[in-house]
Amino acid sequence: MTSLHSPNQNHLIAALPEVEFKRIEPHLELVPLPLGKMLYEPGTQLQHAYFPTTAIVSLHYVVESGASAESAGVGNEGMVGIALFMGGDTTSSSAVVQTAGHAYRLPGRLLKDEFDRAGLLQQVLLRYTQALVTQMAQTAVCNRHHSVEQQLCRWLLQTMDRVSVRELVMTQELIASMLGVRREGITEAAGNLQRAGLISYRRGHIAVLDRTGLETRTCECYAVVRKELERLLSDVQPRRGPATAADRITR
Repeated sequence: MTSLHSPNQNHLIAALPEVEFKRIEPHLELVPLPLGKMLYEPGTQLQHAYFPTTAIVSLHYVVESGASAESAGVGNEGMVGIALFMGGDTTSSSAVVQTAGHAYRLPGRLLKDEFDRAGLLQQVLLRYTQALVTQMAQTAVCNRHHSVEQQLCRWLLQTMDRVSVRELVMTQELIASMLGVRREGITEAAGNLQRAGLISYRRGHIAVLDRTGLETRTCECYAVVRKELERLLSDVQPRRGPATAADRITR
């Protein structure tokens, strides 16, 4: 089956002017990201930047006991690997595919070279980094002060913003791991949302039936993160163009 993919599906790449896009286009490699794939582990040298198009990547921390919690999610609005241009080259977090899909991979050295040109790519990546920091900070506040049901609503809304489907393949165990809570808490919260007619849950599949209802049940954290991303990138005009032959893959 032949599918059509384009780097423009990633909002950061789509924001680049033609001259900057053309410099990196030959080096953008379309890669499948299966569920659970580890893109990098804590302390390892980052070799590539990933620009998701249909996949979602979870940035999370694992403590000595083995428990973990997500600090941020990255979908088609962003990129994975900010340490490459921030100067660290390594990070204390890990990056794991939360929702299977595709991304465009770019060698780290090429990203750094383009970043050092101080063009629009540099501006876009720095603004995105600020939005990512906001997401991490808001997630920490949310996990500390808001109910599991509010956290679940926030997480579902953020996930739906990054994918074009209304049904997610997601187990309660995985969601509990992302939010850093007990599975029983997710079971209770999901049950409440299902009885309210907002979601439908069966055998690891979650379908959002009433997005507006989720927005009324979540906390302010969802709106804070979304508005900050929109504010930081509101004046960046997307570049749109036809997909090239290189965008076509057979799978």
